Amino acid sequence: MSPWTPASSSHLYQVPTWAAGFFSIHEDGNLQVHPDSSSGPSTDLFELTRTIRRRGIDTPVLLRFPGILRARVRQLTDAFTRARNEFDYPAAYRCVFPIKVNQERWVVEGLLEEGRQHGMGLEVGSKPELIAGIALQAGEGSLLICNGYKDAEYIEMALLSAHIGITSVIVIEKLSELETILRSARLLNLRPRIGVRCKLTSPSSGRWSESTGVRSKFGLTAREIVTVVETLQDADMLDCLELLHVHIGSQITHIRAVKKAMREATQILANLNSMGAHITWFDAGGGLAVDYDGSGSTGDSSMNYSLQEYANDVVWALAETCREHEISPPTLLTESGRALVAHHSMLVTEVVGTTGLSGQAPLLDVQESRHDLLEEFIDLADGITEDNAVEHYHDAQELRERALQLFNTGHLSLTDKGRAEQLFSQTCQSVQRATRHMEVLPEALASLERDLAATYFLNASIFQSLPDSWAIDQLFPILPLHRLAEEPTQGAILADLTCDSDGRVDRFIGTRGPKRVLELHPPTAGQPYYLGIFLLGAYQEILGDIHNLFGDTHVAHVEINADGRPRLVHVQAGERVEDVLSHVEYHGAELRRTVRRHVEHALAMEHMSDEESALFLRRFESSLQGYTYLTRATAKPKVSTPQTGQSIEDSRSEQS
Repeated sequence: MSPWTPASSSHLYQVPTWAAGFFSIHEDGNLQVHPDSSSGPSTDLFELTRTIRRRGIDTPVLLRFPGILRARVRQLTDAFTRARNEFDYPAAYRCVFPIKVNQERWVVEGLLEEGRQHGMGLEVGSKPELIAGIALQAGEGSLLICNGYKDAEYIEMALLSAHIGITSVIVIEKLSELETILRSARLLNLRPRIGVRCKLTSPSSGRWSESTGVRSKFGLTAREIVTVVETLQDADMLDCLELLHVHIGSQITHIRAVKKAMREATQILANLNSMGAHITWFDAGGGLAVDYDGSGSTGDSSMNYSLQEYANDVVWALAETCREHEISPPTLLTESGRALVAHHSMLVTEVVGTTGLSGQAPLLDVQESRHDLLEEFIDLADGITEDNAVEHYHDAQELRERALQLFNTGHLSLTDKGRAEQLFSQTCQSVQRATRHMEVLPEALASLERDLAATYFLNASIFQSLPDSWAIDQLFPILPLHRLAEEPTQGAILADLTCDSDGRVDRFIGTRGPKRVLELHPPTAGQPYYLGIFLLGAYQEILGDIHNLFGDTHVAHVEINADGRPRLVHVQAGERVEDVLSHVEYHGAELRRTVRRHVEHALAMEHMSDEESALFLRRFESSLQGYTYLTRATAKPKVSTPQTGQSIEDSRSEQS
């Protein structure tokens, strides 16, 4: 076999296909980031993590790269510019960021930093998002698309924002909103900018295909759109209808769904024009997918098209309809939130323990036992080859079942049962080694890799940092930040710090579709082993919860200088224990008073010494103020027990 190289790791973890040029493996075996895509400066993620740790920022830490945000804005804008030029579409294109995808202020401002020069707008879907959008865009003449259910307060705030230079377009999601808009406009003596969201009947694709169609949550039917036009005509306000909004779906996996939806949507545009409504904004909505697993397929975590193909199909459909019906081309908008922000954010975490690692358990001396079953196991383990591997595996399974039967009937000791389990594991490992390089694994061995997988425990919470992995089996790229010039020989599943059995990841991207085991390196004693989890910029932060009261992680915003040197432009501390406890009504002052009272009682009863009480209170206070995740080791103070006077050590949990 050829020696293992960084290129081998790049293929194994599918880096070129999902990374979009923003990440690669260096020849030294470390992963690197290229915030301006592959042509720009890069920095070593392993060394960056070590630098961050030296500055007192523990893992897990969420790394954001504003340069990737800027690059994605440029890539999206450039793709639509090429499409407009190719299909001779004269009107402008403006990307709109739906802030529900990631409301973090530093993220939105990072997008707007680049997006302002391209006319970027924001989309909001609630009153809190509306307030945030107004504050971010005040005085800039920016575009604000107002979606979601609306009451009078929401609508009046959107209308009044025109006074501070914001172009707010209020999109009617349900017919009853029209009367509220008209009433608020009369009250404020303002002409509203109105949009209608049409409920498409064309089917979408992917996990969220039902977010469009006749049963979708939002949007107006054809009859309701006609009612809007007639109502506005009667009020002499048809000129206020300026925008047509469509929602094709989210994470659209098949380009055919985009083509079909655009055909229907552009026909609605043509009919609105014939009814006297001169639409000046055409909003194609969201749906542009992210290839999370790098397969380029129609799977839920992928997409079978490129960014340029998407832009071409949207622009072509709109351009053809405008030419055919002699419509003045409207400004084209898209709300590609996931595609804009997914790549810029990654989580760095550390392996803090393993179970089931090959060779980890102490071996029992099988020679001490003379049980016939163990003798059969020993004979079976010899001479396993690729040709006889399946037969030996079946025989090993039968022997394991016999061992269990003998144990349950009292004919096999616990020690010999342990020896049988040890021999079964060794036999399975021999079978796996013999068949490791087979192009097609026999069906009988399909579960072998999963059965032999070790569990790698991560200093993280799946529920907090990648909730879609738990909730909807979303695939995210996961790989080590270093040692990528070495072959990863241990199959693993990942588990987090929570006490919930669902706090694990056991589906991973693979070269032939999703796989149940991730190839990792056996940890080296005394050395950290860092993993990166990628494409977390869309939805994951805002959806994360505090299962087991694990809170938000540390966040570091990293800019890369022209020479490749990283610079931390903003560091946001993760939540303290006191912070997350307050979310569930355990307030720090009350907790301190209660604990102090019980410590004084224990002192009075001579259950603890003065020194122990001081240590306990110090530890209680430092824990309240500390990170909710495991932290690096601290010094172990020595105190004396009141009973014996012997030295005892504080056994605070450590992380290497």
